[in-house]
Amino acid sequence: MDAVEKRVHTFVRVKPTADFAQDMIKFGPDNKSVNIYIKKDARKGVVNNTQTDWSFRLDGILHNTSQETAYETVARKLVSEALIGYNGTIMCYGQTGAGKTYTMTGATAEYKHRGIIPRAIQQVFKATTRSVDPFVTVRISYLEIYNETMFDLLSPTGSGTGGTPMAVVDCPQGVYVRGLSIHPVSHEEDALNLLFEARKPKYTLLIGETNRVIAEHTLNKNSSRSHCIFTIYIESRFRAFSDVKCINSKINLIDLAGSERLSKTGSEGQVLKEAAYINKSLSFLEQIVIALADPKRDHVPFRQSKLTHVLKDSLGGNCNTVLVANICGEAVHVEETLSSLRFATRMKWITTAPVVNETYDQEGTVKALEKEIDLLKQELAMHDSLANRSLVTYEPLTDIQVAEIKSQVDRYLKGAIDEIDIVNVRQIQEVFKQFKLLLSQQEHEVEARLRSEYVLIDKNDFAAIAAIQKTGVADVNGHLVQEERGRALGMRTPPSSSRRGEKKKTRKTKEQPKKERIRNSPLGRDVDGSSRSKSRARISTKDLNVKQGARNQDTANIGAELSKAAPAEDFQRPRSPPPKPVAFEQFKEECGSEINRIFKENKRILLARKKRSSMVVQTINFIKREMESVRKALEAQQQERWQQGEYVDEKGQCIMDEEFLLIMKLKDLKEEYRSAYAELQDLKAEIQDCQQLVDQCRNKLISEFEIWYSESFLIPKDVQEALKPGGNIRPGMIPINRVMCLEEDVQERFERLQEAMLPACPASASFYKAKMKTDQKHAYTRTMSSLEKMRKKAGLITAAGKTKPLSFLHV
Repeated sequence: MDAVEKRVHTFVRVKPTADFAQDMIKFGPDNKSVNIYIKKDARKGVVNNTQTDWSFRLDGILHNTSQETAYETVARKLVSEALIGYNGTIMCYGQTGAGKTYTMTGATAEYKHRGIIPRAIQQVFKATTRSVDPFVTVRISYLEIYNETMFDLLSPTGSGTGGTPMAVVDCPQGVYVRGLSIHPVSHEEDALNLLFEARKPKYTLLIGETNRVIAEHTLNKNSSRSHCIFTIYIESRFRAFSDVKCINSKINLIDLAGSERLSKTGSEGQVLKEAAYINKSLSFLEQIVIALADPKRDHVPFRQSKLTHVLKDSLGGNCNTVLVANICGEAVHVEETLSSLRFATRMKWITTAPVVNETYDQEGTVKALEKEIDLLKQELAMHDSLANRSLVTYEPLTDIQVAEIKSQVDRYLKGAIDEIDIVNVRQIQEVFKQFKLLLSQQEHEVEARLRSEYVLIDKNDFAAIAAIQKTGVADVNGHLVQEERGRALGMRTPPSSSRRGEKKKTRKTKEQPKKERIRNSPLGRDVDGSSRSKSRARISTKDLNVKQGARNQDTANIGAELSKAAPAEDFQRPRSPPPKPVAFEQFKEECGSEINRIFKENKRILLARKKRSSMVVQTINFIKREMESVRKALEAQQQERWQQGEYVDEKGQCIMDEEFLLIMKLKDLKEEYRSAYAELQDLKAEIQDCQQLVDQCRNKLISEFEIWYSESFLIPKDVQEALKPGGNIRPGMIPINRVMCLEEDVQERFERLQEAMLPACPASASFYKAKMKTDQKHAYTRTMSSLEKMRKKAGLITAAGKTKPLSFLHV
């Protein structure tokens, strides 16, 4: 698919503050421009040519906006395009403490304060839930770049998978990080749980260690000291294309570390070192942006830093890119605000070439081609049956058929038959193959006969020819002297012993590409190539027979093994529950057959009523058209009578036969219309009742299936034994919805109550579940760490207590 050039979209988000510099920062009426005014410094004298006003044009300004509005403006369209195959990147840039992390990830305390990453995850999984045709797979990764070193935030060790050192690798498909773990997620809650795990403190023996490095300085108590890239990988496979077509896309959500002025932050020690790395990588990023915005630049130095190398595809590549410049509206930060706005303006000049990432699976292509072959065979069989060619087959030829064709070719060459029976293309190919084999055999026999009678040497081997000429066997033209004499006497001279010895000596030259007899003869032609082709033909035919026999033997062995293993497998319960669609079909045939029959009958009646209703509607429309035509005809008759006067008969009475007939016809049509309309109303009432019955049957069928599925596959075997007659649990003692949660405690009941009474919309269930699981896990880890420290302190735990293993409740 052809790429369409687009430019990078840039937005500005202003951090809310009570000291907003309204006299210095002003926004345009279209909410797309920013104007900054600075008063001249009187201490610099009367002649002061420093710039005091700036104007920046962007795609939008987010001032005093909520998280939802920011997401709808910045990310909604980009995520929607990623779902159809376009790569996307959203990057937050700005000074430290300007709200980049809040914009990108938000706060986990309240649902409405979540950022771009949780909302993008929710949008992706909502779209995958609604999609029917493409089978969508979602995976995520979380990369951190700290002091020019890459870390995996979703890995327990933080390093690459399997101990592999992490490195940025270029490939034809783009840039990827080798060693970065990519986690498949099937639900929104799983993805949010991984995100919260990466952001929350990881309490081990050293309390306070975090997955992402955070430090405190003058401008920000929780300053991010690293660049983080959260990536969502989306893979869609279409069933309509037999799993051949696959669309891959990824969404890079980048939270850059903030640029810092050391004079304002007052950083020292490790924080100062981190600030140096941050400013260095951001300066390299700005150099990349300047180079990309300049059309005359041929080389763009992406490899200057890990950050710019990872962002190679996102900046000017196959990607939809959006930049959010976070600024502070206070007067003291106006210099940093100008720097961020300049960067955003430069980003606007970068063009990208996004394209849908379509791939075709080789295995799926083979399946599609096999299916196409089967369809073509069926079409040929249908054509042959219509043409009275029922004996034609399109399968590979058997050994018996090949032998029959060979026999026909031999008889045809001997003149026993005048033509060869041909019914399909495979037989034509086999006939030519037999001709080729016969020709190769004849050439081989001729060559063997000539080699037994004559010496064959390469005509380009001048040394051998000169040696033969010196011995007097051949003349200057290369003709055999003795043979010429024999030809003159009318007889053939047999080869002498010396020539036989010379034949052994010169036979080594038969591997040369061109060979001929020394004397000119009609049979002295190059036959070595044909002999080689004959040898290849024989070998391929033999190998084909061997492979076919081995394939048949393997098929027989596999069939025997399956037939032996099938009886034993029937009596075993499957290790994992079958897919619900498969189990649902089994349920409709077995336990739910009666409900399914009633459901189908009600549905059949509903369809019949709808069909009858459609016919009645068509009848009503036809009657309305007829009534309209009769009204027009009646009006025309009345108009004509008004213009020409009334017609009277001999008795002086008015003649209105045509008008009377039209009036009667209109009356009958009205009567038909009323009856059809009444029937339509009755049908609508019946359709409504039938629809309710169908819905009830459908719900009943689904609820019964859920109970059957749980009892058949989800309930543990020991619980099933207890529920059987004579078991430990009598029928009716425990409801079915309690069988799977026999160990429910107060915490679990509270969780169910929390789910039922969520403070926000029902879509927030996954968000709060992930938050609750993360809090529980960290509370458990914190408790274990505290107990471990207590065990190491002397005097707190007795010797007897140290020997006993600690037992804790499972959270």
